[in-house]
Amino acid sequence: MSSWAPKRFWKEAEAVVAEQGYTVTLDGRVLKTPGKTAFWVPSMALAQEVAREWQAQEDLVRPETMPYTRTANSALDKVAPQFAAVADMLAAYGGSDLLCYRADAPQELVARQAQAWDPLLDWTAQTFGARLRVTRGLMPIEQPPECGASLTEAVHALTPFQLAAFHDLVAISGSLVLGLAIARGHLTPDEGFALSRIDEDWQSGLWGVDDEAAAFEALKRESISHAARFFELCG
Repeated sequence: MSSWAPKRFWKEAEAVVAEQGYTVTLDGRVLKTPGKTAFWVPSMALAQEVAREWQAQEDLVRPETMPYTRTANSALDKVAPQFAAVADMLAAYGGSDLLCYRADAPQELVARQAQAWDPLLDWTAQTFGARLRVTRGLMPIEQPPECGASLTEAVHALTPFQLAAFHDLVAISGSLVLGLAIARGHLTPDEGFALSRIDEDWQSGLWGVDDEAAAFEALKRESISHAARFFELCG
């Protein structure tokens, strides 16, 4: 495997006003996405976060330390050109939402899931008019068509930049409901992530915490936090 990585060639990364919104320049040259698109974001606050990531790079550029840049690149190169397909894919999580599939035993876990997740399903019903059905076990359950239509409409109402961040909120949590709750400020990122980990926390309580799993969990928690902040900064 090649160990090549791009080297820092600029002295100053700066957030500036652009024709479409705001961009980042490296020594006065406008940043480009990996797809060679002129880079831009919808708010100065978001451009400043991206500029800080570039300014913080040292000898070698480390993309894994640049979550705001990566999400903005994804919005421009991947989400915008196929917005409807991405929105439909994320809305489809509502058809098999994590919060709708409950354990049938032991009773303590059943009660813990109900206490944690039922209020979120109530919020979804009140906010979107979508009362999702709940089942026990892994057998698929079909959701009412009107629920799918309402939740799909909510996802399609997002901008490409919001949708790029929303992708991470949904994919990492495994739940459209949790993604919407975080995006709308009903839950903090930490609250949403904790609610997505009810089953894992139960298992950890029984068998102990695996160090490798804990490190991976910490990375996912951090990713959700960045995604939520990116969504917020879209304005």
